[in-house]
Amino acid sequence: MLKIYKTEEHVVHEIEKMEDGAWINLTAPGMEECVNIAEYFDIDIADVRAALDDEESSRIDLEDGYTLILVDIPSIEIRHKREAYTTIPLGILLTEDVIITVCGEETPVLQAFETLRVRDFSTKKKMRFVYQILYRATSVYQNYLRVIDKRRREIEERISDDTEDTDLIDLHELESNLVYFATSLRANNVVLDRLTRYAKLKQFPEDRELLEDVIVENKQAIEMTSIYRDIINGTRELLSTIIDNRLNNVMKYLTSVTLVMAIPTVISGIYGMNVSGKWMPLSTTPYGFFIICGIIMIICLMVLLILRKRKMI
Repeated sequence: MLKIYKTEEHVVHEIEKMEDGAWINLTAPGMEECVNIAEYFDIDIADVRAALDDEESSRIDLEDGYTLILVDIPSIEIRHKREAYTTIPLGILLTEDVIITVCGEETPVLQAFETLRVRDFSTKKKMRFVYQILYRATSVYQNYLRVIDKRRREIEERISDDTEDTDLIDLHELESNLVYFATSLRANNVVLDRLTRYAKLKQFPEDRELLEDVIVENKQAIEMTSIYRDIINGTRELLSTIIDNRLNNVMKYLTSVTLVMAIPTVISGIYGMNVSGKWMPLSTTPYGFFIICGIIMIICLMVLLILRKRKMI
C-alpha cells in the first residue's frame, strides 16, 4: 500500500501525486509498487525492498543520489496463541526531493506522523523527520518495555498464592521479547553513532540536538532492557525454586502418609499369617481385636507426633 503525505502550515495532507518535499509511505508494498518507486527515483530495487526482509540488519548506506537508513522497530505479534513483542525492519530512503519509508506492516511509529501527533513535524525537513521517526521508535520501545515489566510484576504478585507452570512459560516469553529488543537496540545504536559522523547528510543545529536526544533515549532503552532481563531471570529462578519446593513438600507429605499407613498394614499382615492361633498374642483374649486396633492407633499417633516434630508433615 502506497500513501503520499505532505505538510502545509503544520497540517499533514494526503496527496495523490509525488511532489517535492513529500513523504512516501510504503506499507507491505507489492513488487509493482516497489519497482515503480525504484524507477521513478532511480533507486536500487534491492534497497527499496530491504525492509521487507525480516533478517535484514540495521545499517546506513550512502549511495549516489540517495541514502538508505535501515533500523529495527518494535512490533506486536501473536506467538503460541499469546500476544508477544518482536522487532521488524524499517527502511528510510532519503532522496534530494522526498523521503520514503518502507515497512512490512502497519506500525505505531509511523501512525503517529499520519495523525499529526508529533510536534514540529514537517515532511520538508527530511533529516529532522528521520530523527523524529527514530525518536518515536525508541519511545515505543520504552512503552513496550514498561508493559513487559508490568506483566512480570503481575506474575510476581501471584508467586505466594497460585503459582502455576504457565507462569514459567510466560516469563520465558517475556525474556525472549527482551532478547529481540536488546539485539535490535544495539544495532540501532550503531546506526545512530554513524549518523553523528556523516558530514554528507545535511543537518541543522536543532537537528543535531534531536539526534543527541535520540541517542540518549536509545541508550536508556538498552539499559532498561538489560535491567528487566536481569529482573525477569531472577523472578524465573525464584518461581522455579518455589515450584520445586512445593513439589518436595508434597512428596514429603506423601512419604509420611505412606509410613503411617504401613504400620497397620504390617501388624495386620503378621496377624493374618496361617499359624496356630494359640501362639498369637491376644488371640484368645476377650476384645483382643479392639485392643490390637487401639495399639495400632497409639503407634500411629506416636509416629505422627515424631514426624510433626521433625517437620515432615
